[in-house]
Amino acid sequence: MWRSSIALCIILCYYFHLTTSLPAIIKLGGLFDTKDEEQEWAFKTAIDDINNDKSILLPRTQLKAVVERIGPDDSFRATKKVCSLLQQGIAGIFGPQSDVTSMHVQAICDALDVPHVETRWDFQSQRDDLSINLFPRPSVLSRAYVDLVDGWKWTEFSLVYEEPEGIIRLQDFLKEAQRKRWKVNLYQFQPSEPYRDLFWSIKKEKNIILDVKRENIEIVLKHAQQVGMMTENHAYLITSLDFHTIDLEDFRYGYTNITGFRLVKTESQEYENLYKGLKRNRTNQSENIRTETALMYDAVKLFAMALQDLDASRTIDFPSISCENGVRGSDGTSIINYMKPISLQGSTGKVSFDSQGFRSSEFVLDILHLTKEGVVKIGHWTPEAGVHIVRHDVSHVFDYDRIRNKTLRVTTVQNDPYVMLKESIDTLKGNDRYEGFCIDLINKLAEDLNFNYEIHEAGDGQYGKKENDEWNGMIRELMDGKADVALVDLTITSSREEVVDFTMPFMTTGISILYKKSTTKVTTLFSFLSPFSMEVWVYVMGAYLGVSVTLFLVGRLSPYEWDNPHPCRQDDQVLENSFSLLNSMWFTIGSLMQQGSDVAPKAMSTRTIAGIWYFFTLIMISSYTANLAAFLTVENSVDPFTKAEDLVDQTEIKYGCVRSGSTKTFFEETQVPAYKKLGDVMKNNPDYLVDNNNHGVERVLQGNYAYFMESASIEYKKERECNLTNIGGLLDNKGYGIATQNGSHYRTILSNGILKLQEAGVLLQLRDRWWKQKRGGGRCSDESKKSSSNVNELGLGNVGGVFVVLLVGLGMATVVAILEFLWKARKQSATERESICKEMFRELKFALSCQSSTKPVHKKSVSENNDFRISGFTPEY
Repeated sequence: MWRSSIALCIILCYYFHLTTSLPAIIKLGGLFDTKDEEQEWAFKTAIDDINNDKSILLPRTQLKAVVERIGPDDSFRATKKVCSLLQQGIAGIFGPQSDVTSMHVQAICDALDVPHVETRWDFQSQRDDLSINLFPRPSVLSRAYVDLVDGWKWTEFSLVYEEPEGIIRLQDFLKEAQRKRWKVNLYQFQPSEPYRDLFWSIKKEKNIILDVKRENIEIVLKHAQQVGMMTENHAYLITSLDFHTIDLEDFRYGYTNITGFRLVKTESQEYENLYKGLKRNRTNQSENIRTETALMYDAVKLFAMALQDLDASRTIDFPSISCENGVRGSDGTSIINYMKPISLQGSTGKVSFDSQGFRSSEFVLDILHLTKEGVVKIGHWTPEAGVHIVRHDVSHVFDYDRIRNKTLRVTTVQNDPYVMLKESIDTLKGNDRYEGFCIDLINKLAEDLNFNYEIHEAGDGQYGKKENDEWNGMIRELMDGKADVALVDLTITSSREEVVDFTMPFMTTGISILYKKSTTKVTTLFSFLSPFSMEVWVYVMGAYLGVSVTLFLVGRLSPYEWDNPHPCRQDDQVLENSFSLLNSMWFTIGSLMQQGSDVAPKAMSTRTIAGIWYFFTLIMISSYTANLAAFLTVENSVDPFTKAEDLVDQTEIKYGCVRSGSTKTFFEETQVPAYKKLGDVMKNNPDYLVDNNNHGVERVLQGNYAYFMESASIEYKKERECNLTNIGGLLDNKGYGIATQNGSHYRTILSNGILKLQEAGVLLQLRDRWWKQKRGGGRCSDESKKSSSNVNELGLGNVGGVFVVLLVGLGMATVVAILEFLWKARKQSATERESICKEMFRELKFALSCQSSTKPVHKKSVSENNDFRISGFTPEY
């Protein structure tokens, strides 16, 4: 009896199954843009996967893809294509992506009871009964943007969009921004203008939300880069969910904060299946699949699951439908109703729907950030929990929140004046033990950025150098995670930059040479010539000869310099002139040496020359005496070398630097032959090197040792050791920075803090404090002023005016001599009844003959001569 009952049940179940089974072939219609090949292949790939795996979905039914292609926004052709698909008896329509055409398709499907599945962004708040959309609602995405911006602590930023729909898409975001009192500046790219034009006008903006088409994001960012808006201080939030598909290779090393979201789950099995299917059909398929493509794959799977659930309830059929007679289908509403409760783990995560046909808020958005390694996932966002960051080491997200109230481990090395032990009679512990420039710097940063710190010294006391493929010192501690930052006069180098990150420099410097001041005076055999330059000495000799010759000529020309050498003998017919050439030279040299002579001028012209010469010698001798005294009292020392190259080919002076540090690395890696040779010598003579700067200074003070040291440290030592000096210029240029762990998010925060201190002038104040005030600073200031008061020889520019006065005086004397000559010649021509020209020519010929200092008296001029003698001279007996 029971056996017959079982057989009856089996027969009834089989009969019932036959009456409720799905058709053997179900057609699915797809409308795709003519240029969107990837989404079309995703549609076909999903159907192939379902048909090939009968153990999961629709084991007795084959799905068939019926595809039509239309141009974007071509509503007329879209209507024709939909009607063509409906006549073939399809179960549902997928697509298209264009807003305009999709709305027409949706209206037709709603009128004819045909399911319509969309995978695009849709701003509608209400949906038709026969439409379902897998794309997240704009209002939910706006919540993600709000949470991320709120986490960044942005209170003022710019929203830059490309299409008017961007404002509609972000209307919920703007409402929330208004509620939070954020200042949002709205800008739109103009269709006919390059993107860079807008960026030029908003160049001062730092925080930007960018809403543009996926295919335009790369070129928009390049235009921003061209105008200088892709720096470390700029931040961009990309609203597109296809952030992972954008080529950002050109922006990886700019440290610009570029962040976006991703809906697809690249680690899921569904995503892998989709990629493999696309790869089989498309040779140029990229590993990064667009969001809408992945949504299409999930949509087909979801539709198949709804068909399978509907198969268990009743018999369904998909007859041919005509758009002209208005006859509706019978199963469209049922399929949509079966799709809404379904929950699917697809390539875009969990897919489920609300009662209105929108995707529910149970999905997860990955937060992506651009680093120098590429785009990486740094966290995720969910509607319930908001933003959750899991990788702080590669993101600028929540920068100040991540350092606020944190305690940083600071490794350092003692080096004056950067880090020093306090001078105190009390026992100090912890951070209170230290003081110095870097200690004040970290205090200022901690105060501004609201963090704490603990200082400890590096175990080996080294800065950090790579030896035998291993780093030592503070760099090693950063690499091992024993410290968060390293702070001292740590030089930024390329080799260190490979293993740690540096902030912007808080001080710039370069290698120079520290040496002991020389105490030997500069003495030469002709030091007495030092007060005047060689040019002045030449001009003095020229003036001496010129005045002597002029005095000689004027003396002979003037009649008042000719006199009877024997006044008692009135009958003598000979006159004598005292200013022969030798006497003229003796007179000028005697005046120059301020000793005088037995030759005295009598005529007005010669006395004019004498007076001008006396004035000239007064100024020149006074200047010479004063400058000579200065040269004798001021010590001008000479150094044994003037630059680093002078040390190469000598062996008397030793030289060196710190054993482990950037200075030694410079000499090892430099391409300058002279510096390379210096480095080789130091490498072959380990005793030339020292353990630290203090030991180097001690060796310099002992003498005969040149120490290569950063110029900033040299200036500090020179303020306290007056016997030290620096020789030559800088061998290189470098900067001191705060080192952080590789990829540390503290780097950018500390860099911004240093920049603010620099702009406020705090760093300059700290330098003056520790270089010139604290710990004996300023001790050598007075001696430095003395040494800088070098005595310079006087040039022509210093005493040139005296020569001008001398030339003017000589000219005046010459004019007076000519007038005297003319006056005398006129009187004599009247007495002798000769023409004045003839008399003048005869006298001038004799005066310029330079033959003798005596001349005979003309016979007719005796009485005149006697009158002249009687009136101007009375002889004594």
